[in-house]
Amino acid sequence: MTTPLLHVADLQTHFLTFRGTRVIKAVDGVSFALDDGETLGLVGESGCGKTTTCLSIVGLLPPAGRIVGGSIEFEGEDLARLSPRALRRIRGRRIAMILQDPMASLNPLFTIYRQVAEPAFFHQRLRGRSLKERVRSLLGAVRIPSPAARMREYPHQMSGGMRQRIVGAIALSGGPQLIIADEPTTNLDVTIQAQYLDLLKELQRETGVALIFVTHDLGIVAKMCDKVAVMYAGKIVEYRAVRALFSDPKHPYTKALLASVPKLGSKEPLDTIPGQPPNLASLPPGCPFHPRCAVARPRCALEEPRNFNLGDGGMARCWLVDHEVEVAHGPANS
Repeated sequence: MTTPLLHVADLQTHFLTFRGTRVIKAVDGVSFALDDGETLGLVGESGCGKTTTCLSIVGLLPPAGRIVGGSIEFEGEDLARLSPRALRRIRGRRIAMILQDPMASLNPLFTIYRQVAEPAFFHQRLRGRSLKERVRSLLGAVRIPSPAARMREYPHQMSGGMRQRIVGAIALSGGPQLIIADEPTTNLDVTIQAQYLDLLKELQRETGVALIFVTHDLGIVAKMCDKVAVMYAGKIVEYRAVRALFSDPKHPYTKALLASVPKLGSKEPLDTIPGQPPNLASLPPGCPFHPRCAVARPRCALEEPRNFNLGDGGMARCWLVDHEVEVAHGPANS
């Protein structure tokens, strides 16, 4: 078997609350793998740990956050053990990130040229005419009209869709092998969203870059992803190939998420998941999902489920999965 581009194993990221009185297990034993050119979807409700997982990978946790266990192997190198200086050499060059709000990522005081050029300037050592041609080429690749003129403008002169594409150009500027996209289509209307997703897939085919796509939209997952990791309360509760997950979901939370997706032409009321996600500072005993689960058993409230292999390279963390399957130490890398 080939070594994956990215292998996250038993990642644990904790936050200390004010004065360090409580520990919040924002990411609690997350494992997954990603090969060159693949797309992994991270799915779940707000606060389940998706963004914290991504920030752990790139070493951009806020001051209260700490990686306390596990490993993040990128091309065989454990990012969790690197110094901040070593991580700065990787961010932008080998791993790039597209954030949810482009206006929070773009500096209003700098031109588009300066912001797109920065990763290529520092990581690829481009200068002068070569750098300008690189920026023009990147803006053209993300479908910015008249790139030679637009690169002299500022973010406020662009539409929301154009700003998001410019953030994509910045991510590509350093020539990364992995791009982490944290809900990049949330602020876009449906038409622009579809165009942006098609653009990302086209760029992926052309460059071979791997993608981690963070979203709560299962329609985007079906369109974009090869594999899916469903997160709940800081854990991955199901990890499958996208076709397997949509055709035969195993975890009750995954089933509930799929049941809540609107169906074209249906007049039936939407299914909802009762209750609220748990407080990560005071999780219930047993399975964290059991207070909201329609098929919970007494054991679910007493004992936290383990990871069970599903025989298709995936896993699910639920006692209702066939107990005769082999208990997994983490999802398979294939």
